[in-house]
Amino acid sequence: MKNIIAFAGSNSSDSINKKLAIYAANLVEEAKVTILDLNNFELPIYSKDLEAQEGIPDNAKKFLNYIKQTDGIVLSLAENNGAYSAVFKNLFDWMSRIDGKLWSNKPMLLMATSPGSRGGASVLEMAKKRFPFNGGHIVSEFSLPNFDENFKEDKIVVSELNSELLKAVKNFQNTL
Repeated sequence: MKNIIAFAGSNSSDSINKKLAIYAANLVEEAKVTILDLNNFELPIYSKDLEAQEGIPDNAKKFLNYIKQTDGIVLSLAENNGAYSAVFKNLFDWMSRIDGKLWSNKPMLLMATSPGSRGGASVLEMAKKRFPFNGGHIVSEFSLPNFDENFKEDKIVVSELNSELLKAVKNFQNTL
């Protein structure tokens, strides 16, 4: 049985991206899923001065350890003003100070969703361009537009969109 981690690039207590990540991760067959919540990995805002004075915070090391020990990553990114959320970017920055190839070439199902019709397309494109420089091995991607209309009762309710996600999950699963 493979071990995968799933998380959202958000610290919202009611994150739609976390809901999507959990849903997608649970579609992966024969996998043990560990759900991570960025709220459990609080970090000070990255600065070179702080790093020099206090070193790398333990929570950055702990999160990176989850990545190193997993067989695959399911990540759904929140989009704030067309970019990563501040909490995700901060975690990303701290982990990159430990290991520039922080994603460790682990297979990744990269997703995004939003209440709008673009489904987090801007942050998804940003991550697809950036992550490979940091050891990202994106094997599948998925964007869910109009979250509130298309995701109800903990699942995608539009069959075409759900089929698209199932294809992405199958591709991800086949790389584990």
